[in-house]
Amino acid sequence: MKASGFRGWMCAAAALVAGGFLSSCTIAPRTYQEYNARQAESNNMALLGHVDLHARSAYHPEIKQQGNRWIAYVGHHGGPAKVNPLNGRTEFNGTSIIDVTDPRAPKTLFHIPGQEGGTESGGAQMVRICAGKDLPKGDKSKFYLLRSFGNSAHEVWDVTNPESPSIVSTPVRGLRDTHKNWWECDTGIAYLVSGPKGWRSRRILQVFDLSDPAKPVHIRDYGLVGQEPGAKKPLPDNQYQVHGAISTGVKGNRIYVGYGTVSNGVMQILDRDKLLNGPKEPTEQNLLAAQVSIMYTSPHMGAHTTLPILGVDVPDQSPNNKVVKRDFIALTNESTSNECLEPRQMTYFVDITDEKKPFNLSNYQVPEAAGGYCKRGGRFGAHASHENQPPMYAKRVMFYAWFNAGLRAVDMRDPFNPKEIAYYIPAITDNTDKRCITTPQGAQCKVAIQTNNVDVDDRGYIYIVDRADTGMHILELTGSARDVANFK
Repeated sequence: MKASGFRGWMCAAAALVAGGFLSSCTIAPRTYQEYNARQAESNNMALLGHVDLHARSAYHPEIKQQGNRWIAYVGHHGGPAKVNPLNGRTEFNGTSIIDVTDPRAPKTLFHIPGQEGGTESGGAQMVRICAGKDLPKGDKSKFYLLRSFGNSAHEVWDVTNPESPSIVSTPVRGLRDTHKNWWECDTGIAYLVSGPKGWRSRRILQVFDLSDPAKPVHIRDYGLVGQEPGAKKPLPDNQYQVHGAISTGVKGNRIYVGYGTVSNGVMQILDRDKLLNGPKEPTEQNLLAAQVSIMYTSPHMGAHTTLPILGVDVPDQSPNNKVVKRDFIALTNESTSNECLEPRQMTYFVDITDEKKPFNLSNYQVPEAAGGYCKRGGRFGAHASHENQPPMYAKRVMFYAWFNAGLRAVDMRDPFNPKEIAYYIPAITDNTDKRCITTPQGAQCKVAIQTNNVDVDDRGYIYIVDRADTGMHILELTGSARDVANFK
């Protein structure tokens, strides 16, 4: 019997013992010869539940506790309109709302249609949720959803009743582009990735006060020097496009901004107070006033996600290092081409203990050769990390979406030496869409999983969504990987 057949037989046996539940079966890494897209691959990670998201391409998930329920919100890429089985209507991809109170039995509650358009131009990719009781001027009884609307606008919705959301406001419309927003629930300040007219880049930051979601207030627009209207030395429109920002709020007084994907990467640290309260006119001097430091990557790297992980103890360094606690950025690039037709994209730990002099210390990547990932189809490489930092994972475990290599879990307790501790590669389904490349013989298409994004909830459950229409999987750590986390 071939190795792959033996592994499959062992999994089938385990499934029979467990009443047909395959998720607990651990499969060793498969070579390309053993690869079967219809079979999941896992190590120290178990599948709890799955929802098909009505076969819509998914970008960003966020999970929030609302009363005694846990609700997942998933932003979708654009694409052809599809039938919503909840109401029988044909709707463009937008925002899916799922009850995940029982992660083993997730239930789709509602779909808010998005903008008509292609993968990047339509849909409603980005979601952020705030409780009204946390917002300074919000209705204390409500929950609010901030989402992008295609490339043209940002919207706020009332999702207090997830089965019946309603529009609250549209902070801005008439944009050229949108992307990955950040919303401070305790202050209401939102950092929107937008393309307002007049600026020389399709994506810059627009800062809004959404403390009262019904009455949005524009604070300022911000970008790199050379992107401002009337720039003396203008940057090309497609260079250094902002991908997203993460704020540490009033207490931390820092905003970490990532620019670029597979090229033109920039990691920028901003002084939050100076950004919000400094001169608003977009002159070169005013733009630089808020900048604490800036780090440019090589031309072949980007900075999709710039997650601050601050105050990390590194025990192995303590005997010969006066700096006991160190500050880091988990910097993640994004792969954009199918079948590895570009430089390899991965993740890095950047030391910002001296924040004026960021310095890359280490990297993590998934080795390609063992699994033959470049031949499997679709994208292979990093895309994004989780951002929520509940106590069981904070400063201990990082989760990364790795497209056709699925979800990867990394022990980061020693950021100088990150180590993979678990992975889960979902099986494709009948909904999974093909991914193509152009060859001299014409289009060559394959069907492969495309794990696009990941987040975790405060209970420790892990959520991954698929770019190729396969839905959302809910996972948990098992075995030795769970021991690395701090579950109590």
